[in-house]
Parts: sequence; C-alpha cells; structure tokens
Amino acid sequence: MPSQRRDPARSLHDESRPMTMTTAKDYYERLGVSRNADDAALKSAYRKLAMQWHPDRNPGDAEAEAKFKAISQAYDTLKDPQKRAAYDRYGHEAYESGMSGGGGGHGAAGGFSDLGDIFDTIFGGGFGGAGGRRGPVRGADLRYDMEITLEEAYHGKSSEITIDVAATCDTCDGSGAEPGTKVRTCNLCGGSGKMRAQQGFFVVERTCPNCHGSGQVIENPCRTCRGEGRVDKQQTLSVDIPPGVDNGTRIRLSGKGEAGPKGSPPGDLYIFIHVARHRIFERDGTTLITRCPISITTAALGGELEIPGLDGKRHRINIPAGIQSGKQLRQRGAGMPVLQGRGTGDMVIQIDVETPTRLSARQKELLREFQATETGQESPESTGFFAKLKEMWDGIGE
Repeated sequence: MPSQRRDPARSLHDESRPMTMTTAKDYYERLGVSRNADDAALKSAYRKLAMQWHPDRNPGDAEAEAKFKAISQAYDTLKDPQKRAAYDRYGHEAYESGMSGGGGGHGAAGGFSDLGDIFDTIFGGGFGGAGGRRGPVRGADLRYDMEITLEEAYHGKSSEITIDVAATCDTCDGSGAEPGTKVRTCNLCGGSGKMRAQQGFFVVERTCPNCHGSGQVIENPCRTCRGEGRVDKQQTLSVDIPPGVDNGTRIRLSGKGEAGPKGSPPGDLYIFIHVARHRIFERDGTTLITRCPISITTAALGGELEIPGLDGKRHRINIPAGIQSGKQLRQRGAGMPVLQGRGTGDMVIQIDVETPTRLSARQKELLREFQATETGQESPESTGFFAKLKEMWDGIGE
C-alpha cells in the first residue's frame, strides 16, 4: 500500500506562520494581550496582527481573511471604553441580543431583556432607561387667574370658582373600558409602552404603535368617554385666599387639574392672584403708600390728618409745623399683613404742599401784608438759595 505523503507546499505554508491566533472567541486572546492591557498595548497588538493577516498580504486565503475579521472585531470592541466595560462584565452575551419589546423574555445576557438594560445597569440609565413598564401619564396642570381687591388681599377671603376641566369618567371610573370588560396588557410591547431595536452597538427606542405608549389595550372602549377615561365637565371649587397675598401669588390646589388618561393621577390647579388697583393706596410689599396734599397754611402752622386704614381703623397723623413737600410720615402697623406670617407692615403718608390757585381779594391782601412782614428767616432754604445766586451774579459782574 503506497504511503500517503503530505503536500510539502501546503504543509510548509501552514507551519511557517506563527499560530498567534487561537480558535477561542475571547477578544483578549484573539489579540494576544492580557485583560488589563492599556490602550497602547491593544493598539500595538492589533497593528501587528493586522499586518500579518491582512487580505492584501494573503490574497485568496480564506482563513487569513477570517482571522483578520476576528481581530478587527475584537479591537473595535476593546478600544471603546463603554463597549469594553460591557464585554468585561457580560462577555459575548452583551452583543447577542436582538429586537426586543420592553416586556419580552430574558435574552442571553444573564437576565437582561436587551442591550439597553445592560447599559442601564453599568452606566446608570444613559441609554434610554430600563425596559420596565412606563409610569402613568399624569394629567395636565391648569391655571386660573383671579382678581381681588386690596381690601380682600388684606383680610383674605373664601371664594368659589367654576372651571371647565377634563374629569374622570364616572361610567368606567377612568379605566376607559366599557363596564364589565377588562383592559389587557399590550402583547406587542409586553406592557412597557415602548419598543427597542438594536442596531449594532446602539439601541433605538420608539413608542409602541399598538398601544401608543400606554402599555394597555382596550378592546371594548367606554361609550361615555370613548376609551379616554375622562370627560369634559364643569367643576365648582372652593378657594381660600390667605391674608397678605400680592400680585403674582400662586395658590396650588393639589389634584384639582385635569384627570390623567385611563385612570392616571390628576394634575394640579394653580390660582394666580391679581390685586386690583386701589383708589387711595399703592402697595410695596407689606407697606401701604398714599399721597396726601395739604394746604400751605396747614404746612406752615401744622395740623392733624385722619386716614382710614384697610384694617377698619381711623389713623390720626400729626403734621408738624413747617413740613415740606416730599416729607414722608410713617404710621407703624397700619400696612399689609405678612403672608403666612405674623405682624403687619406700615402706612407711609407722602406730603405734597399745594399752592393755592383760587384766592379771593381779601386773601391776596392778607398775603401781601404777610409778605411785607417777611424778614427772610421764615423760609431759610429759599433765603439761602437766593443769597448764593446773588454771590454768583456779583462774581460775574466783577
């Protein structure tokens, strides 16, 4: 029997190449580096092996082409920090999962439904969140603008308002399903309300087209709300306005906004306060300010004012003799109350001395007599001012 001889050319070809590559799938073994190799070591090993197994250097060699693809795959994974972290933790299983609904079965990655779940565990949810059931969609918040008087802002008030709001359907109790029927879990997304598709290393997430993100499917919608779980209604609410509110004060009524779809929690109602302009007082925080014109005789001789406050009291204000326009007199504790606190602000009276414009002949005569008796000491500010003017004119003349 003739002896079987090995092909010298083929044998020489196979044995002349150092068998650096192994049949093991481990990426580190493919590159011939340790698991703690740094980026420089990975790059150096890849370049050496790529030159050795590149198809251009080995034309027609299918084995060399396969090995070149294998080391390229290994290097592409290990050179990226996030890919490497996933590979170190889960090995090849991190790259073997495919299309998955959020509620599908566990993939090969040791109990994770898809690649996004792996990244959620490693990197804290940076790839779109875990594939569990989506939380309920809360109802919308509503705004109501309420105008009150300054007196009402001082004392506070209770008021009833009527608003149009999407409220929970009484027929189906907000479920959206006809009474006697049930809502079933969406079989396409598994109840998560979203679908995920893996495209290479990345995971693309989109809303489930079957349940539109709710995670549930209603086969027999409620006839009253048509499966929405809520209907438009007029709702009357009682609102308590605390003393001391100001323009822009916002009062929150929890759970009085729109009902959430299909039994989800309702939103809130926000009451925005607008205080109407007052005919006497202006407001600056807790301070009430009023402008008070007085006659020239009252300003010269002094007197007393009586001003009604928002607290229902009559406040007597003493005017000192010789008061000037722009002077402010302060009445302690006659201002606005502190919102949700103790105490009240002050009332400020700004004095404006009014020059008479309609004088009788006798009044003019008396003023002329008064003018004839003036010495300059009665009005020191005007006397001093005109003295300065005289000095200025004298200086110009010289």
